Amino acid sequence: QEFWHIRRLPPSTPFTHRNPLATMVLGVGVAVGVASVSGVALGTACSSSLASMLDKPHKLQQQRQQQQDQPAQHMPPLPPQRIAAAAAAKPTVDTVSMEDARRHADAEQNKAALRSPAEVLADLQRGNARFWTGAAVRPEASAFERRALVSKQFPSVAVLGCSDSRVPTEIIFDQGLGDIFVVRVAGNALDVGTTASLQYAVNHLKVKVLVVLGHELCGAVKAAQLPMQQLSKEPTELSLALQAIKTGLDESRLAHFRDTRALDREAVTTNVRQQVERLAGDEVFMKKVRQGELLIVGGFYEISSGIVDFFHEVSAEDGNAPSPKKGVSSRFLPGKA
Repeated sequence: QEFWHIRRLPPSTPFTHRNPLATMVLGVGVAVGVASVSGVALGTACSSSLASMLDKPHKLQQQRQQQQDQPAQHMPPLPPQRIAAAAAAKPTVDTVSMEDARRHADAEQNKAALRSPAEVLADLQRGNARFWTGAAVRPEASAFERRALVSKQFPSVAVLGCSDSRVPTEIIFDQGLGDIFVVRVAGNALDVGTTASLQYAVNHLKVKVLVVLGHELCGAVKAAQLPMQQLSKEPTELSLALQAIKTGLDESRLAHFRDTRALDREAVTTNVRQQVERLAGDEVFMKKVRQGELLIVGGFYEISSGIVDFFHEVSAEDGNAPSPKKGVSSRFLPGKA
């Protein structure tokens, strides 16, 4: 009896607390009910989604029909400024024929033919100034202009430069496609191939300026200063090329230089002067020079600054004042050196 009184629960205690079995039965019933309701909801949702999917093509067709039934909306006319700008724009490859491109090339060639060697050199100097001041325009030809170049080329400048990857000729002069006829070889030295290429540029392409371009820290010029015994160990063609450069370096004079940078610059500019003077000894070039149709000049490109210094100009004499053109430090007079 004591035990019964201890375990007796007050009358207000819920029925489920009084009877665990009843609690279990009630819980199962609730779970079943919830599952049933969830199943109905899921089934309803699936049915709704399926109906929406089946009805979607029909709705899309209705939208298309409504768009077709609507009156066409006309775009407002372009303002006169836009029309004028479009008319002044360069033609594109899609709007011109090959005949139009050829006519454009002829017109540009005629314009180039009217320029003097001094004007061409000044334009080259301005291009280099844009490059080393960080104001290069990188003139890239349009599709139409490239098509015009298919029929012909008419560069105004020929450059004998070095093969060194740090001396990309068109870039350092800020020139574009068709502007420069470039001949590149290690040490910017003349041989049969390079001389023939320059003769072609002068005689057939009618270039107005011929530049021999050396550069700071030229590996070929530096190697050419090695002892002959060491040069003979190189492959035959390389050895002959370096020996050809070596013969024009005047090493007895270069031996007096103690500063390595000064020695480098003097050796490179000596090689450039040697090549310029060889060109000045070729009647093919000098005939054009005397007629005022060609100017030959040397250049030294300083990799560290981007600046090209021009020197040792060969050009037609202007009266009694054999002074070089503006921006050129010195002049070479063949037969009067």
